[in-house]
Amino acid sequence: MLKVLSCLATEHNPVFTLLAALVCVSGVFLTFRLLARGRRAEAAQSILWLTLAGIIGGATAWSTHFVAMLGYQTTLLIGYNAVLTVASLALVVVTTSIGFYIAAYCRVSWRAEAGGAVIGAGIALMHYVGLHALEVQGDFVWEWGYVIASFAFAILFSALALNQATRPTTYMFRYSGKLAFVLGIVALHFTGMTALTIVPHALVMPSTTVLSPSLLAGGVIAVMLILGLVAMITYMIDLQNARHAGERYRHLALHDPLTGVENRAGLEEHIETLMTAYSGDTARIAVVAIDLNRFKEINDVHGHAAGDQVLRVFAARASEALRDGEFLSRFGGDEFVAVKHPVYSRRDAAAFAARLLAVAQRGIEWKDTTLSVSGSAGYALYPEDARSPAGLIEYADIAMYHAKSHGEVNAVAYDPSLAAANRERSVIAMDLSGAVERGEFELYYQPQNDVATREVLGYEALIRWHHPTLGMVSPAVFIPVAEETGQITHIGAWALLDACREAASWEKPLTVAVNVAAAQLASEEFVRLVREILLETGLEPHRLELEMTESGIIGDVPHALHMVRQLKKLGVRIAMDDFGTGYSSLATLQNFPFDKIKIDREFIGNLGSNQHSAAIIKAAVILGASLDKTVVAEGVESEEHMTFLEEVGCNTVQGYLFGKPQPVSAILRPQKPAEADPGLQLKSFAEALPAEQLSAAS
Repeated sequence: MLKVLSCLATEHNPVFTLLAALVCVSGVFLTFRLLARGRRAEAAQSILWLTLAGIIGGATAWSTHFVAMLGYQTTLLIGYNAVLTVASLALVVVTTSIGFYIAAYCRVSWRAEAGGAVIGAGIALMHYVGLHALEVQGDFVWEWGYVIASFAFAILFSALALNQATRPTTYMFRYSGKLAFVLGIVALHFTGMTALTIVPHALVMPSTTVLSPSLLAGGVIAVMLILGLVAMITYMIDLQNARHAGERYRHLALHDPLTGVENRAGLEEHIETLMTAYSGDTARIAVVAIDLNRFKEINDVHGHAAGDQVLRVFAARASEALRDGEFLSRFGGDEFVAVKHPVYSRRDAAAFAARLLAVAQRGIEWKDTTLSVSGSAGYALYPEDARSPAGLIEYADIAMYHAKSHGEVNAVAYDPSLAAANRERSVIAMDLSGAVERGEFELYYQPQNDVATREVLGYEALIRWHHPTLGMVSPAVFIPVAEETGQITHIGAWALLDACREAASWEKPLTVAVNVAAAQLASEEFVRLVREILLETGLEPHRLELEMTESGIIGDVPHALHMVRQLKKLGVRIAMDDFGTGYSSLATLQNFPFDKIKIDREFIGNLGSNQHSAAIIKAAVILGASLDKTVVAEGVESEEHMTFLEEVGCNTVQGYLFGKPQPVSAILRPQKPAEADPGLQLKSFAEALPAEQLSAAS
């Protein structure tokens, strides 16, 4: 060690040593950025990024070596063999690229260390080929112990560098890989130089391909500048493209494709932002819920295209009527929610709501007629009425439904006395208790079909409640209550057991999909429950699909990820439900091992009238294909839907074209796919809505 330090201190010019260190550190940082980008990229792009990382990494080691060599102090005349100098560069670039490929693609657990070892060996070989490129008046004498030590340093430090780069254990460890790579290059060079002693002699045969040190210095600097500049420009262009794509996708995720205004997710985010910035002064936040009257009749008489036109025109007119501090979103169906801040009195909130109601009163031209609509509105204030986005929206809804049911022409302010609906929910909650034991629940099954062959691949199990006095209660009514009261875990366990027991009895090994609520996923016992049910029923794990929404996992992402990984170890398949309607973040798709992406039915329903829906569906299919995930389109009701989905490459479909949810006795009988009933949209809320509302629960 002392001899190595002496070589560093006495035989190398400190200026060139510092310059070599600067080249090494900056090049290594850029190399590892490119390596990280290559590991995140897909297929061919990954190979290109890894190749670029190999070029920059190899050139960094080569430049560090020769810059340090330029500072090697000796009284002998030194030149550099051009062929061997270039060969050493090519050698280290090739081996570094191969090492990165091994670390990224090799199918063994120690692939990172193996790739690092290849890189380290390549850097060591480059060093000694570079030394043999020296044209000097003397003979080389080697101390083989130091030669072996230099190889060991290069291989060990490089293996450690890729280990830390690909498997960091803490936040600070993201730098340890770069540091290990730098140490490997530095330790190799100075240990290797210590191994060499040049014995002068009087006569040397000049070479015709000798490069002078000054020419080599210029070449080294030019190589690093050009390669570094190319790599940085490429990396920055990629970052810009990724940022623009992310912004575009975020815009699509937060906006309603039909009207162009923000959707439910955008609304909640906006209210949350206002609350976070709330200063606690006299200003308030007003949330106004607006429902369009006679909208259903317009759909029934003039068709859904006319209804879509009503929604688009109202959204455009209301957006034009907005002033500073005002916001509009489509909450779902024909309901819109507007927000205003600051608001200093209920009179201000009422005036804001009245302005929007006036917009709803204006006639809308459709073909040869004028469509007449109106609106009902209710509003709630922050912080008096509620202190959360969900609470404000709920109370504004209660006030709006009161206005609608009583024919109020003016906006109604929320008042606790209007919360009769809460009492009804309490009754539902009481009746839910013991409903499983009383045998009041039943599973209905809806087929999932292959797009190309139309063959049934499996069924989604959807829960129904046969209330002893109310009859069939919509899941849209009782599932939220079950989630709020915590009864969803008991109901969900029953649904999972019944679905697995039923599927295990089928002649064909079709899959069965069961929805998982957030409360179930949060339970530490859920994985054990799934395992025991699979053992009890004898259902093969790969035939069970558990569907969950992103909103069900964002509450505790690390725990949810742990649970999903445990479920995957059982062999169960995992599907992301309602894709496109919530957060639908790319980070969630990247981090969670989903097998399926289910596109929400709302986008399929808007295919004929809105090009944004088509764009979102295409993007989702492309995304699913690039991530090697099956894509399922929900809400398929016509052959036009099938034609579009087949053209964009969607794998699987689910919808009324192939059958609505039915009891198990009905699905066991052969059925023919048929066109969706044109009167289907006229069915009651309790019958037509459940399949799209059951996405977050069992």
